[in-house]
Amino acid sequence: MVIGAIVAVCVVLLVLAFLAPRLSSRPQRGVDGALEAGRKGGSKAPGKLGRLLQKPFSKSEHAVDRSAGAGRRGRSKLPL
Repeated sequence: MVIGAIVAVCVVLLVLAFLAPRLSSRPQRGVDGALEAGRKGGSKAPGKLGRLLQKPFSKSEHAVDRSAGAGRRGRSKLPL
């Protein structure tokens, strides 16, 4: 279910970044902040467990940033 939510957020940010690149930065920062909070919470676990718990959040944050960036790059290539 969490994977589906991350995929949905990626698609929404991709479309939003393509349609309104300037307006998409604030929702992207909001999602990044939420994932950052999860990553910080996971990193409080001791040792290797902490690294394992924060990894999904950092990977998800990377995916969200890439999808928003792809939408902005796609928009910049349009001849409009």
